[in-house]
Amino acid sequence: MKSLSLRFVALAAAAALAAGCSSLNPFSRSPSAPAALTELKPSAELVRRWQADIGEAGGYRFQPAVSGEAVYAASHRGDVGRFEDGRAVWQVRADKRLSAGVGADGRLAVVVATDGTVIAYDAASGSERWRSPLGAEVLAPPALGPDFVVVRASDNRLVALDARDGSRRWVYQRSNPPLALRTFAGVLIEGNVVLAGFPGGKLAVINLANGGAITELGVALPRGATELERVADVVGTPVVGRREVCAVSYQGRAACFDTTNGNALWARDFSSSVGMARDARFALVVDEGDAVHALDAYSGASVWKQAELARRQLSRPLIVGDHVVVGDGEGHIHLLDRETGSLAARGRAGKGAIAADPVAFGRGFVVQGSDGDITAYEVR
Repeated sequence: MKSLSLRFVALAAAAALAAGCSSLNPFSRSPSAPAALTELKPSAELVRRWQADIGEAGGYRFQPAVSGEAVYAASHRGDVGRFEDGRAVWQVRADKRLSAGVGADGRLAVVVATDGTVIAYDAASGSERWRSPLGAEVLAPPALGPDFVVVRASDNRLVALDARDGSRRWVYQRSNPPLALRTFAGVLIEGNVVLAGFPGGKLAVINLANGGAITELGVALPRGATELERVADVVGTPVVGRREVCAVSYQGRAACFDTTNGNALWARDFSSSVGMARDARFALVVDEGDAVHALDAYSGASVWKQAELARRQLSRPLIVGDHVVVGDGEGHIHLLDRETGSLAARGRAGKGAIAADPVAFGRGFVVQGSDGDITAYEVR
């Protein structure tokens, strides 16, 4: 189970229920040991391009951001840097501890302090551009658009800041169920809308210009007799195809919707803590037992299942060409064949867990471990 990645936010009287018995907590660590890594005959080559260090995550999750040939990364102690070919183009230290970052778009690199202060740096030089106090904990990397920086607070409020000066433009808030997940999932800016998953199995489509709700899509329907059983929060950042948007929930379903009319294209019962990936052929989901599932992107039908990495605390999957990448809780990188799910290659990025999402980078990807190692790979 993903005990390091998701925890309960207990609201009102539900706090006692969540804390009363560890056996009721679905995110407590499984007593079963991770599946042992067996000898592998590689069918692909996982080439390390470069590695750098930014500092430890300190119990948070820091996901690198990519813009062109630049990789931006941050650490809990306050370090923020831009790296190219493993070399620090610039590196600064904020005067605050950080809990989230980085969101970057080539103009800004944005992080968030543990006290809720959003800090924006010039992406080219590393000079500070502005600060904006949010007054709430933030665990997910900010999303950047041409005019806005959208930040998700841990109470599930979305706050849009002006990219020029950090001034507040709008706030989106909806009611939460009694229990919700404490999640590191961010939001996605797609054109003129914001896509974000919420507790209760809802995927919200929000007007980027003014924060108005456009529609809500039902990824999952809470089921069960107790509040714990009814937790069905959408996890991970939504994924978008040419005309589809897809998401997956905890104790719920994986589902895809037509973006032109909001109609459900397909839905499958699933429980995930890390989210999903999608390309033109497959939707990839890591379930709660750390099995990787490939589903047909247009029908949801099962194509293959890879269960040899059970209980290894896998990251969200990333599709890289003909392969699927996942990191694990011991710092290993696993490369799967996209067509069959067979294990194609393995590498070790570092000693720290790969809990943050792998990020596409050139012909490969980049990962950041909890120990602060930033590693760029190429797949051949």
